[in-house]
Amino acid sequence: MNHIPNSIQARDIASIIHPQTNLALHETQGPVVMERGEGIYIYDDSGKRFLDAAAGLWCASLGYASERLAKVAYEQMRRMGYYHMYRHTSHAIGVELAERLLQLAPVPMSKVLFQCSGSEANDTAIKLVWYYHAAIGKPAKRKIIGRRMGYHGSTSASISASGKPDMHADFGLPFPDFRHTEFPHWYRQRRDNESEEQFASRMADALEDLILTEGPDTCAAFIAEPVMGAGGGIVPPRTYWEKMQAVVRKYDMLFIADEVICGFGRTGNMWGSETYDLKPDMISCAKALSAGMQPISALLVNERIYQAMLDESRKLGGFAHGFTYAGHPVTSAVALETLKIYQEIDMLGHVRSVGPYMQKVVAGLLDHPLIGDVRGVGMIVGLEMVRDKATGAPFDPSLKLGSWVDQLARKHGLIARFIGDRIAFSPPLIITQPEVDDMVARLRRSLDEAYADVR
Repeated sequence: MNHIPNSIQARDIASIIHPQTNLALHETQGPVVMERGEGIYIYDDSGKRFLDAAAGLWCASLGYASERLAKVAYEQMRRMGYYHMYRHTSHAIGVELAERLLQLAPVPMSKVLFQCSGSEANDTAIKLVWYYHAAIGKPAKRKIIGRRMGYHGSTSASISASGKPDMHADFGLPFPDFRHTEFPHWYRQRRDNESEEQFASRMADALEDLILTEGPDTCAAFIAEPVMGAGGGIVPPRTYWEKMQAVVRKYDMLFIADEVICGFGRTGNMWGSETYDLKPDMISCAKALSAGMQPISALLVNERIYQAMLDESRKLGGFAHGFTYAGHPVTSAVALETLKIYQEIDMLGHVRSVGPYMQKVVAGLLDHPLIGDVRGVGMIVGLEMVRDKATGAPFDPSLKLGSWVDQLARKHGLIARFIGDRIAFSPPLIITQPEVDDMVARLRRSLDEAYADVR
C-alpha cells in the first residue's frame, strides 16, 4: 500500500516501532490511525466508527474520552504535575489511593507499591518473591512457576513468567529460574470423557509433579491470572482454583494473583480473586485502575511479605527498588477518581446485570458452523472457532482463520481480540444490552462471510 508522503501513516512507518506488530508487514500496510473516542466506540482518521469489544487492551473500562477524568488530571497538573515517592517523600493523593486499594483488597493486604504498568507490577512481584525468600533464610527458593499461554507483561522477568513461546523467541528468554505448568483450557486440552473436575485434578497433579521434579526447596512462587486474558479469555474449569491453591500452599510457595485484566469489575466482582475464592500473597493490578486513561499500576503485598521487607531494610538499609513515575500524582488522581466513578454508577451492579446477558447472547453463536465452544464470566468471554463442531477439530493454523475473521470484523466496524483461532470479547464495562446485541450481530456477519470462504 502506498501512503501519501508526509501523511500520518507515512510518518508513522518512518519513525515508530510498534509493539506486538509484524514489523515487515507494517512497512507496507501501515497503521490504522485512531482519532477520537466516544462511549464504547473509537473512530479512525477517515471517520469510520468501530465498536471496541476489546476495550483497547482490556483496559478502557469506562469507554473513551471522559471529561470528568480529564478535569481531574488538569487540576492535579495545576497543583503539582509531578513529584516522586523516593527517600521518604510522599503526597496526599498517593496516600489516598493506597488506602482505597487496601480497603478494596479481596484478602487482607498490608502495603501498596506503585508502578506504571501491569508488566512492571508483575516484575516487581517477582523481585519481591526473591527478596522475601532471601529475608527468611531460603535463598535457594528462586523458581517462579507460571502457566503455558499465561501472560504477565513484557519486561524480561514478567515475560519469562509468561508461557507464550512467540514472546520468548530470539530474546534469550525465559530466564533460567522460570518454569511453566499446564494450560488449563478444558475444551482443547481435555482427554476423552474427562469432566471439568477431573481435568482440574490433572492440572493440579501436573503442578505438583513439576514442583517435585524441580525440588520443592527451589520453587518460590506461582503466578496466575484468575481468568486468562491473552491466552484467549480462558475461564478456569470447575474446582481448578481450589485444587491449584492447595498445591501451592502444600509446598510453601507464594501466590501472585495477576489481576491486571480481571481487577475492578471485569468478572462481576471487584476482583477475579473474589469470583474464584483466591487467597494470594500479592495482587498486581493496572488497566481498569485508571480506566486506561493514565499509565498506573499497583502491587498489593500482605503482612508477612512486608515484615520480611522490613527485616531486609534493617540489614541492608534502603529498599533498592523503584520507578521514577511510581505513584505519579496525576495518574494517582485519575485512578482515585476512577474508583469513585465505579462506586457512584454502581459498576459492579451494571456488570452483574449486563454480563449474564452478554454471556447468553454470545452463547447464541454456538449455532454458527464455525463456533465450537463459548465460555465466559462477567464481561469476558472466549469463543473457539473449529473446523468440525462434532469433534472440535481445529483448522490448519496455516489458514490463519483468526486473522481473516479479524479483518472481516473490522470491515464491519468491530474490534475484538483474536488469539489464533480464538475470539475474546472484553468490552468496556459500561456497554449496554442493545450495544451487546450490536456487537454480536457484527461478529455474526463476519463469521458468515468467513464461513462462505472456508466452506
